[in-house]
Amino acid sequence: MPHHEELTAADLGLMQAMAQRVTALRPDLVNSDASYGELAWNWGRGRSARGSTWTRRLWFSGGELVAWGWLQPPHTARRGDGSVKDVTYAYLVYQVHPEHAGLVDEVIDWYDTTAEGADRTVVPSAVDTYGLERWAAHGYDTDPAALGDTGSWTQLNQRDLTDVEEPSLPDGFRFRTADEAGPEAAVQAHVAAWAPSSYTAESYEGVRGTAAYRGDLHVLVEAPDGTMAASALVWLDTVNRSAQFEPVGTHPAYRRRGLGRAVLLHGMRLARQAGAEQMTVACLGAPGHPAAVGLYYSVGFRRFTRDAPLLKRA
Repeated sequence: MPHHEELTAADLGLMQAMAQRVTALRPDLVNSDASYGELAWNWGRGRSARGSTWTRRLWFSGGELVAWGWLQPPHTARRGDGSVKDVTYAYLVYQVHPEHAGLVDEVIDWYDTTAEGADRTVVPSAVDTYGLERWAAHGYDTDPAALGDTGSWTQLNQRDLTDVEEPSLPDGFRFRTADEAGPEAAVQAHVAAWAPSSYTAESYEGVRGTAAYRGDLHVLVEAPDGTMAASALVWLDTVNRSAQFEPVGTHPAYRRRGLGRAVLLHGMRLARQAGAEQMTVACLGAPGHPAAVGLYYSVGFRRFTRDAPLLKRA
């Protein structure tokens, strides 16, 4: 039975639980925005500003969630520097359990009906051959802009945690956690790394309010002058004994000092101590975005799967 209404915290928990079940069965089918950690990050940081515009639909079988769609309509994002970014297309995050693959047609029909009149985008996993066939049958084509040399397609990288190098920081720098440093420091670290950003103290409160968030796994690097120079948020999936980085960033003034590498190694060691046996992180995969790929490869990650951006014009 489907349910169609605004996305709530309770819905998020059901969606994350389904992501864990799909990860246990077919981790290659979990696209970057439908993973356990990414769901919490995106819902938490955006719900204060945009949550009232989000629409979701859930499909159940025998009382268990087996498919869902989360529609994000066109919107205007206001950044901390006063600039605005107009997102002119609708975007669907969705997941269908492999044992109920036929529901993808219902997800597509719902999306087309609900977002009618807007350009529609979606990013299935590139290995989901059945899903890709069904999207194509409904008029969705490969998004050429997303697949260009500087395109926005993402790849999921993975590594095990059996042997993680000990991190090294420059003199005077030290590791902190968000629990230790506090909300202001956590917000400062993100805003500096991703400027211009729409992230605010309210955004962080939304992230911190999710059940999956752990402040002791939100890692920061503090510079000698007290500036939060780098950060990485670790999302721990205890069901699958895995963890995910999202997001990872370094203050522009402190780049090329090895801080990104250090915060990743430290985060992986903390994740291992918390019970994780493997780690994932998503990044832009196009050749015009080599920095993140190079960083993650330098600490042992390798590409596991990637997404396949699709577009349907209004």
